[in-house]
Amino acid sequence: MSAAGAPSAAELLARARELVPLVKARAAATERERMVSREIMQAVRATSIFRSCRPARFGGFEHDPDLIYDITVTLATGCASTAWCVVVATVGDWMLGAFPLRAQQDVWEANPDALLCASFAPTARGVPCDGGFKVSGKWGFASGCDHAQWAMLGTVITAEGKPPEPAFLLVPATDYAMEDNWFTSGLSGTGSKNLLARDAFVPRHRIVTFAEMTSGDNPGSKVHDNPIFGIPFMAVFPGMLAATGVGAAKGAVEDFIAAVQVRETRGAVAGGLKRMADFATIQLRLAEASASAAAAELILRTDMREVAATVHGGAKPDIPNRLRYRRNQAFAAKLAVTAVEALNGATGGNGLFLDHPVQRAWRDANAVARHIGVNWDAVGTMYGQHALGLEPFGQY
Repeated sequence: MSAAGAPSAAELLARARELVPLVKARAAATERERMVSREIMQAVRATSIFRSCRPARFGGFEHDPDLIYDITVTLATGCASTAWCVVVATVGDWMLGAFPLRAQQDVWEANPDALLCASFAPTARGVPCDGGFKVSGKWGFASGCDHAQWAMLGTVITAEGKPPEPAFLLVPATDYAMEDNWFTSGLSGTGSKNLLARDAFVPRHRIVTFAEMTSGDNPGSKVHDNPIFGIPFMAVFPGMLAATGVGAAKGAVEDFIAAVQVRETRGAVAGGLKRMADFATIQLRLAEASASAAAAELILRTDMREVAATVHGGAKPDIPNRLRYRRNQAFAAKLAVTAVEALNGATGGNGLFLDHPVQRAWRDANAVARHIGVNWDAVGTMYGQHALGLEPFGQY
């Protein structure tokens, strides 16, 4: 259930579609610049997409998270790097809604347009101090950090009388520095740089534990009436990341069709000057790619909507279903790779050029699938352990 007076999910998705020509035209430049331009981020901000799942009391629309999924797929057909940064920032608003109310006030009352980036791996340890923790360390893969005013940083904390546990710490951009290390073959335009902090003070009200996020029993869920803020984090977030790969695969299918319909073979002694569209191998590769992308899109959307229906019905997804969602998230990312592999292998010599859209989608979908949250080897074995009656090892 969305907030009163908010633009509908259909309207916000339509605004995302209107952005696709812009982000597609800028895709090659986004890669070269290794970050999404301020022009594009401002265009996204103007659509109010970032507020899709923000709490209503802070100007948000409180739509179900499957809207973020649909927006991500849509934008990724034009530029996966842009879609990745948009989904991270938009999910950041939803995640902040799970923090204590005072943390939300710190961010949005000071700047209603503030954006968040995140580095979730708990690569640092918080040192207890009066009123909170001091944290120093280096965090990687902080996508979109060039545009963020705050960061959620994974950190191991030890509260009094409790064992060490991972948590997300909310830190303002004034308390960390960026290290420009993002030189990559895939998702090159996300600007996913390192963040560095030294003795940054984080008050207790800007902390939420990983257990609170994965269970959905978090401080924000007790403040906001809409049950979307009590959705277990891992039931939906990895699927939103996988959506980037799915959208890239869909865009690659569209670009492949457009190219093949007008292309003839050339320079060959045998088979020259033949329409590419007439080759059975081209037809089969296109069929495999389009089916793989469509299957991945359907799997993820079905699960997203099931999660929303569950919480609106007054329940939370149980462990078996959360593990099923995790399996499907990773398998969808794998299907996206299957799709772009089928197409990229048929692009010929033209596909070697870095600005070829199918090759870019191939690199981006493979980069998505390497994220630990949707890595098939890691997540698939976790599901298999559960199915075989073993203790699943991983995040769910």
